[in-house]
Order: sequence, then C-alpha cells, then structure tokens
Amino acid sequence: MDPGQWLLLGNTLKAWLVAIAIAAALTVVAKVVVLVVIRRLRKLAARTSTGVDDLILEVLEGTKLPLLSVLALYAGVAGLELPAKVGAWLGTIAVFAGLFQIGIWIDRLVQLLLAGQQERIPAEDGSRVTSMRAAGFIARVVLFSVITLMALDNIPGLDVTTLIAGLGIGGIAVALALQNVLSDLLASLSITIDKPFVIGDFIVLDTFAGTVEKIGLKTTRIRSLSGEQLIISNNDLLASRIRNFKRMDERRVAFGLGVVYQTPAALLEAIPAMVKGIIESIAGTRFDRAHFKSFGASSLDFEVVYFILSPDYPAFMDAQQAINLEIFRRFEAEGIGFAYPTQTLYVQNAE
Repeated sequence: MDPGQWLLLGNTLKAWLVAIAIAAALTVVAKVVVLVVIRRLRKLAARTSTGVDDLILEVLEGTKLPLLSVLALYAGVAGLELPAKVGAWLGTIAVFAGLFQIGIWIDRLVQLLLAGQQERIPAEDGSRVTSMRAAGFIARVVLFSVITLMALDNIPGLDVTTLIAGLGIGGIAVALALQNVLSDLLASLSITIDKPFVIGDFIVLDTFAGTVEKIGLKTTRIRSLSGEQLIISNNDLLASRIRNFKRMDERRVAFGLGVVYQTPAALLEAIPAMVKGIIESIAGTRFDRAHFKSFGASSLDFEVVYFILSPDYPAFMDAQQAINLEIFRRFEAEGIGFAYPTQTLYVQNAE
C-alpha cells in the first residue's frame, strides 16, 4: 500500500502533509506581512511628527508568532475531513489564539496610551503616576477576564453562565477576604482624583505631621519632622481629618501679652498702638488687631493677632522672634513690666 494513502483520523497521510504545508506557508506569509508592515510603518514614523503611526507600530510589534501559527494550522486543516469533536476542539483552540492575540494588541494599545499620559505628568506628582499604573492594571485584568470568558464560551459542553455565577459567588468571598486591600486601593484612586494632598505637601494627621513622600496603591508614606517615615493605609488616611499646610496662602498668628497690675492706665492705652507699629515694621506681616482683653489672676492680658504673608514655618518663626524682641525692648524702654504668676498676701493686724 502506498504510504501516502495511509489513513489518520479519516484522512490520508498525503492530505495531512498538504495541510501541514499550507499551515507552514500561511505562518511564514503572516509573519512576512507583519514584518513588512512594521518596516514600512517605521520608515513612515521617522518622517512624520504624528504619534498615530508610532502607536500602530508599537501595537503590531506585539504580534505573537505562536498564536499566528495556531491560526494558520487551523486554516490548513480546514479542508480535511475530521471527526466532529476533533474539528470542534481545533476550532476552539483557534478562537483562543485569535482572541488572545486581539487581547494582546488591545492591552498594548491601552498601556501605551497610559504611558503617554504618564510622560506628561510632572515628576513631583507621583500620585497621578500611581493612579495611572493602577488604572493600567485594572484595565488589563478586566480585558483578559472578558477575553477568557469569551474563549471559554466556545468550549463544547461548557456553560459559561453557570461558570460566571460560580465566579460571582467566589468573587464575593474574595472581596470579603480582601476588603481592606480593596478599600485602600479605592482610597488611593480617591486621593489621586480628589487631591486632598499631593507629594511634597506638609500635612498634619491627628497627632502625626510630616511631608508626603509617596502615595501608593495601599499606603501613603510620610516623612515626619523627627525624621522617621510614617506608613499609613490610604483608607485610614481618608477617614481622618487632614490639615494641609502646603495649601495655606498665609498664616494667622494669635498670641497674648501680660503686664503687671501696677502699669499706669496711660501706658495700657498705648500698648495696642505700640504693638501695631512693631508688627507693621516687620516685613512680610499684616497687622490685624491688638486689644486689652481681660483682667487675669496675676496680669492685665492683651491679645494680638497678625498674619504672616507666607505659609513657610521658618518665616513665621523669624517674624515672631523679631516681634518678641522689639516688644521686649519697647516695654523695657517705657518701663512696662511683664507679669508672671505671683500672689500678694495681705496681713491684717487684729489688734
């Protein structure tokens, strides 16, 4: 018997060799076509300033030869007389290959678009970069989940509806187990979108204070004033009251003065104007008010309010120091005594 007439799954060996040859030829042709298109697009991209051709080029470079080979093999054996089950499974495998190749192209396109957006983000705005990475990860998970379900729907005898229902129940269980992680992830996206703070901002959170160094998917890292790094989950961070000092345009300062009860009334009347003149002489300040506020237990109390026209804390301390020194000099020159806690004991002679 002629070896070419040997039968395999109802087809002669010769027919199988022809089918394999067609598959190999189609694989080579597909690869050559892709390479030619890529080469021409590369030359076109070098001559144009638009980014569309560069984007198409990058997407096509994600073409996978093994997946093309599977499609070519299916096309090659399409002319053979195969058992129904074998033909159905070959068709399913071909659908898998086609869908995942399309998924790779779409994923590459999405990631390239997100990467282009990241390049436009300022280097100091790391929270937006983190958000872009999270969005890319979520898009990839959703894309390949949909493609996997579409591919599984082509498997003979598999009820995808039942599978989706089972996955839904399992997803609920996973979500409950990972609710803290998911809440932190959503909080990270909320921070990025709402921007209550960005990297570089100085914030105060309950008893903690520091500069934001990194906003991650689960935690935010803050460098405290004493030097250590504070790591706080994003969900806890958003659940707290945050004071953002970087957003402050100017700083309101209120402080008190206490003078002794022996101070003459004329000097008491002069103190507000005296303090006003001192504050207005300091650069970068705006005087608000100064008043004789109350009669204290051991002092006559004044309240002074002014503004530092800068959010910088060292600028505030420099101005306050200058004001304090000048007040001390003026009070010393005018003979006004600062009060401190004292008690006067009056002894009455009973005789």
